[in-house]
Amino acid sequence: MESTDNQKEKQENNEGRDKMEIEKESGWKLHPIGGETGQAFMGIRDQEKVFLKKNSSPFLATLSLEGITPRLIWTKRTGNGDVLTAQEWCNGRTLKRPEMAGTNVVNILNKLHQSDILKRLLNRISGIEVNEEDLMQEYLEDLTIDLKNHPLLKKAYNFLQNSAPLIYTQDDVSVCHADISNKNMLLSDEGELFLVDWDTAILMDHLFDIGQLLARYIEKEDWSNWARETGQNYNENEKDRIYWYVIINLLLDIKYAHRKNRYDQMNELILKLDRWFKR
Repeated sequence: MESTDNQKEKQENNEGRDKMEIEKESGWKLHPIGGETGQAFMGIRDQEKVFLKKNSSPFLATLSLEGITPRLIWTKRTGNGDVLTAQEWCNGRTLKRPEMAGTNVVNILNKLHQSDILKRLLNRISGIEVNEEDLMQEYLEDLTIDLKNHPLLKKAYNFLQNSAPLIYTQDDVSVCHADISNKNMLLSDEGELFLVDWDTAILMDHLFDIGQLLARYIEKEDWSNWARETGQNYNENEKDRIYWYVIINLLLDIKYAHRKNRYDQMNELILKLDRWFKR
């Protein structure tokens, strides 16, 4: 089996070759931007800055037109078949964790979830709608024995498995970002909020994104205040769906933290799951 150091070196070599190839074809000097994919860069040419990314979401142009992401400038296919996109460079910062409870976050999610054109486009591109069974299968796939046998995680999974089917209509299905993170919320210097990094976008019940937001940033005891302050008026059915999505998102985040050996984060998530699970 190849060692982790060798795998890392190989990945860095590949990323270096990709960077040189893009610079050669695009004419832009690239500066990698932090992230796990190694696909995003700041491009600089003649004092001009752009945000460059390889193989972005195919509906990036529509997201740009809807004002959900920074303006798309151009798209280009490289010699090796990759698609390179350039977006307007947005001076600003990512949101801080406490800011994720703000009304502006809910507003941009509402804009996304209410866009019929984005829904039609993603449906045409993938045609695949994700449901709760898919999420549970994602959690179980390659789940380690220690997580599978953890009493709280087992209890939470059994609750999800034994819950009544979630009831929603096709009108509730929309484009979901599916990685609601403060690192993906870009606040411009002009105060405009953008949602970025669309590699995880799916067609699903729009409340999945809300459940993920709550799972990651809102404590259970603050849920009612958050809903009231952001103008959300959920009925009992919607509350049940959100609660289900909170639990599955916490399980998935625990699994991811464990896989990345982030054990402090994993333990914090387990404590949060315990607080949420005590209804």
